[in-house]
Amino acid sequence: MEIDSNRMLRRVALASVIGTTIEWYDFFLYGVVAGIVLNKLYFPNSDPLVSTLLAYTTFLVGFVARPLGGVIFGHFGDRVGRKSMLVVSLLIMGIATMAIGLVPTFAQIGIWAPLLLLLLRVLQGLGLGGEWGGSVLMAFEYAPPERRGFYASLPQMGVSIGLCLASGLIALMSDTLTEAQFFAWGWRLAFGASVVLVTIGLWIRLTLMETPEFQAVKARGEQAKIPFMEMMRTAAQRVGLGLGIRFIEGVFFNMFAVFAITYLTAQLKLTRAEALIGVMTAAVVMCFFIPVFGHLSDRFGRTRTFFWGTVICACSIYPSFWLMSHQTSHLLVVWAAIVIPFGIFYAMIYGPEAALFAELFEPQIRYTGISFVYQFSGIFASGLTPIIAIALLRANGGQPWLVCAYVVFAALVSAFCVSRSGGRSATTYGPSPQAPAQLR
Repeated sequence: MEIDSNRMLRRVALASVIGTTIEWYDFFLYGVVAGIVLNKLYFPNSDPLVSTLLAYTTFLVGFVARPLGGVIFGHFGDRVGRKSMLVVSLLIMGIATMAIGLVPTFAQIGIWAPLLLLLLRVLQGLGLGGEWGGSVLMAFEYAPPERRGFYASLPQMGVSIGLCLASGLIALMSDTLTEAQFFAWGWRLAFGASVVLVTIGLWIRLTLMETPEFQAVKARGEQAKIPFMEMMRTAAQRVGLGLGIRFIEGVFFNMFAVFAITYLTAQLKLTRAEALIGVMTAAVVMCFFIPVFGHLSDRFGRTRTFFWGTVICACSIYPSFWLMSHQTSHLLVVWAAIVIPFGIFYAMIYGPEAALFAELFEPQIRYTGISFVYQFSGIFASGLTPIIAIALLRANGGQPWLVCAYVVFAALVSAFCVSRSGGRSATTYGPSPQAPAQLR
């Protein structure tokens, strides 16, 4: 029986990593191309900055749709089960992404082009809104209490792997195709490639079983009738703290994964391939450090690990952008300015984040709780970040120092909220009553 449990745990972990990799590849592929392709083909304007802002606005729309997806999938995930919602969310996300690669340009169909992009971004957001919470919970609820930080961090690796695949593929095409080929059909191939990933992800997910913790809740008939209402009635304060905790994570990620690409290419005149290689390298490094910090959160505590990660991220932002701005002739230095804060320091907050959020909520409302906190905070913490960053860049005459100040502000908010998140542990609700009941 123990062997079977361990085998299932490994299968769940693998499925969670592959699933989130697919979802984040799809989602961030749009973010990567928004500022270098879509702004030119779908939002033509005499002012390049305005067209970039319009493209990033559709990027934001995906984040606005994510909370709705989190509530919908969270409701059925807490009522019916985690596994079935993961399959549905993957299908929605994959179909929307493949369709984006087929949308005609503004020159071909006029205003219908950006409107179709908008609709497909909404579908992407709905799918991802349900994906993250389900993947995290499958790993978290299968894991033994003393290793939940580590196993819940494994789906987080999907972000870095997906970003690496998206930025790496675009970088490869940018370097091997001519400008005309890349804009005509090259970028579309990256969206079409998701069909392969979706097929693999569905095959793996259909072999999984429901989590033991949810099965126990269902057997006792303890599912919340309306999980969202139950969450707001019993856990409103924890929801508010969770929203604040995630502020720095969303801002820091999009500052490097999305805004930095535009900053390096448009402001500092690096090539697309040079900028994307830096981000891709950081994503590879991040893959190794996310589970490291997830493991450390099991040993030293979620809040402590996350708090110090927040402080370190805030301290790194000014040196990072100073090096990018003043060392453009030394490409290795520019890449190091991305890889160290994004690949290592960011993992210190992203690694323990999943378990930290899961431990805020009881199993009956956990899918809804972590999905809503993660996805609703994405509107202001993630989706707005590229728009705010570009506006601050323009207000400061092309200098990034106001952008860095915004990151520090986000870090202060998150540090305060995580320090106030209290002493609550999922082991209080889980199957191991002998585990210590404090926030780990």
